[in-house]
Amino acid sequence: MKSGMPRHGYARVNEKIGRHLSDLELTERLQEPDAEIALTAFDGESFERLDPDAASFSEVVFHNCLFEDGDFSGCTFTDILFVGCRFISCSMERSWLNRVDFRACSAPGLGFGQGRLTGVSFTDCQLRYADFSEASVRGVVARDTCLAESVWRAVKLGRVELERCDLSRADVMRTSLEGVDLSSCNIGGLVVSSGLRELRGAIIAPEQALDLVGFLGVRIKDE
Repeated sequence: MKSGMPRHGYARVNEKIGRHLSDLELTERLQEPDAEIALTAFDGESFERLDPDAASFSEVVFHNCLFEDGDFSGCTFTDILFVGCRFISCSMERSWLNRVDFRACSAPGLGFGQGRLTGVSFTDCQLRYADFSEASVRGVVARDTCLAESVWRAVKLGRVELERCDLSRADVMRTSLEGVDLSSCNIGGLVVSSGLRELRGAIIAPEQALDLVGFLGVRIKDE
C-alpha cells in the first residue's frame, strides 16, 4: 500500500529554523516533567543519558547529533527532522512519532516497541536490530534502509511503503504483511509462523519466490 508521503517527507518544519535553545538549556528543561521543546534546531551536539518524563518535542531539527543511552519512552515527537544523527543504546518505546523524518541516521537496536508511528519516514538509515514489537504503524515509508534482523512482532501495519530495504532475517511473527510491497527488498530468512499467515497477501517479485520456498519444506533440485 502506498503511504502518500510528501515529496520532502512528512515533517512540517523548516530545516533552516535556527537555534533558539542551547544544549544545556535542553538538558535542564528535559529534567522537568511534561517538558515542551519547540521551534529550535541543534547541530553537531552530543546528548548522553537523556531521560525525559513524557516530554513533547515539536518542530525541532537535529543535524548530525549523537544520542547515547537516551530513554525517550512515553514522549511525543511531532514535526521532527533527524538528519545524519546517531543513536546508541536508545529507546523510544511507547512514544508517539507523528510526522517525523529520519535521514541518513544510524540507529541500530533503536526501540519503538508499543509505540505509535504515524507519518514517519526512514531514508538511507541503519536500523539493524530495531524493535517495533506491538507498535501501531500507519503511514510509514522506509527507503534504502537496513532493517536486517529487526523485530516486528504483533505490529499493526497500515499504509506502509518499503523500497530497496534490507529485511533479511527480520522477525514478523503475528504481523500481517497483506498489501505490503516487498518486491524491491531483501527478504531472505524472514522469521514467520509455521502457517505462513504473515505472508498472505504480501507482494513479492518472481525471483523472491526462492527466498520463500524454504518455508514450504521443499528443496529445489540443481540442474
